[in-house]
Amino acid sequence: MAEDRTGQLVVLFVSERTGDDAEGYAAAADAMDRLAAEQPGYRGIDSVSANGLGITLSYWADEASAIAWRKHPEHAATREAGRGRWYKWYKLHVADIGRSYSWSRE
Repeated sequence: MAEDRTGQLVVLFVSERTGDDAEGYAAAADAMDRLAAEQPGYRGIDSVSANGLGITLSYWADEASAIAWRKHPEHAATREAGRGRWYKWYKLHVADIGRSYSWSRE
């Protein structure tokens, strides 16, 4: 079950992939997931994709943590590779989480 995310920052990444270099994309995505998890202020990730469309939510302790991740050299290089190879387009939104709760069928 998801944890309470109240007070965290969420970065919403919505994208459509080109379909090119699926293996390279998967390797880069795995590497970025591992690298993000090592960053100060990282609080988790949720992601879903279907038919080339994807939504990834990454959670951060604060704005400074999210900005530091954006500026990380390996992340920046992978972002440029994504623009050149893997994405048709993407949109990124950043928001503060004012309320958070979850439910799960036992």
